[in-house]
Amino acid sequence: MYAARTTPYQGSIMIDICDLELIGSKLEQDGLAIDITESYFKQQVIAQQEAGDLLKKCSIANLVGNKIVGQALSMKMAKEASVRRISGVPFLMIFKFQQK
Repeated sequence: MYAARTTPYQGSIMIDICDLELIGSKLEQDGLAIDITESYFKQQVIAQQEAGDLLKKCSIANLVGNKIVGQALSMKMAKEASVRRISGVPFLMIFKFQQK
């Protein structure tokens, strides 16, 4: 299960998804800090299938956690070299460039 937030963005969707168990965590390393707050990330709780659907249709994705980042990698949405680890937790940002 994941915590997810969706935001309309320039005619598309921006998503923020983290592994549900990370809610309430603060990741810090080398001057970087990420607060994984319930008020930001947990607009809704979703399952793996819905997360996959959101990953396919979004333009921007901010992903935190082993499960959701692993899902994005298995869907070939990014490569392992693009994953940043903060306090050992994977963090991945995806920007899709689309022509209309």
